[in-house]
Amino acid sequence: MAKAPEEEHPVRAFGWAARDTSGVLSPFNFSRRVTEDEDVRFKIFYCGICHTDLHGAKNDWGISSYPLLPGHELVGVVTEVGSKVQKYKVGDRVGVGCMVGACHTCENCENDLENYCPKMILPYNSVNYDGTMTYGGYSDHMVANERYIVRIPDNLPLDVAAPLLCAGITTYSPLRYFKLDKSGMKVGVVGLGGLGHLAVKFAKAFGAVVTVISTSPRKKQEAIEVLGADSFLVSSNANEMQAAIGTLEGIIDTVSANHPLVPLLSLLKSHGKIIMVGAPEKPLELPVFPLIMGRKLVAGSCIGGMKETQEMIDFAGKHNITPEIEVVPMDYVNTAMERLAKADVKYRFVLDVANTLNAA
Repeated sequence: MAKAPEEEHPVRAFGWAARDTSGVLSPFNFSRRVTEDEDVRFKIFYCGICHTDLHGAKNDWGISSYPLLPGHELVGVVTEVGSKVQKYKVGDRVGVGCMVGACHTCENCENDLENYCPKMILPYNSVNYDGTMTYGGYSDHMVANERYIVRIPDNLPLDVAAPLLCAGITTYSPLRYFKLDKSGMKVGVVGLGGLGHLAVKFAKAFGAVVTVISTSPRKKQEAIEVLGADSFLVSSNANEMQAAIGTLEGIIDTVSANHPLVPLLSLLKSHGKIIMVGAPEKPLELPVFPLIMGRKLVAGSCIGGMKETQEMIDFAGKHNITPEIEVVPMDYVNTAMERLAKADVKYRFVLDVANTLNAA
């Protein structure tokens, strides 16, 4: 679409951003670029709150640039498309997940693995093509190249679709890549939070026999009766762990706190694998002997490329896989962050941006 001269100026935007390491968010006016030829602009309806947002707001990893406007699980409806956009039109239901750019020339990009591109551009706290900082989904609208836009299936409500763009792909991708997506596979899921509960749902949809491994006995009933897990292990219960030795072909480890790996390795069959998708702040202890005895593997996985992300959300639509969410207004965001830090959420906060974000 051709742009009138007055449209060649940056577009006013509004959201909530952190200004310092306190992590406290407050109203923030900023600008987004004009809609370029290959861009899609959309009004944000909902945005999930990821634990990464909390780390970023507080500079826990030492890489935050302020003001920092979080949000990488954002969904809404297209309001404008560039003249060369082919896949989307005004009115389409779309979203943006964990990236808005990459080099498009490296080996990873050429193999639909933009998520591993060394020049990947994040939706926030990252440097865009034009040298400006990126701002995320705790805001009224987003503009991104159509390559990084995901189409939301018609049968998925937008509020539950939002967390799939991070938590969903983070658990779907390792199940697929490490071939734990076959019917009858014995799969363990460590941790039953925002990532873990979706790992259970995806693994069950693939036909796996799923065991949840948790420090909290109180989660057993929900894991089995609500989420559909087949069994539950309390990791501190020596008898339960002993009885389950050598029973699993793979484990998706979603825990971001320090925790021992050796007891988990004992649960694996020979040639079994633990895939880390949580990110503990301190290195975990990993003795070699338990790996050697059984040719076991400890690996890592980080989201997925754009092709796989679209595949994931289409799969979620087909199998009616939706996260368990708590929808909150924009002015509740700081309280939500405090509760998230205490793991006081089942299982993902989602901001009702369209109905509660009021411009200053």
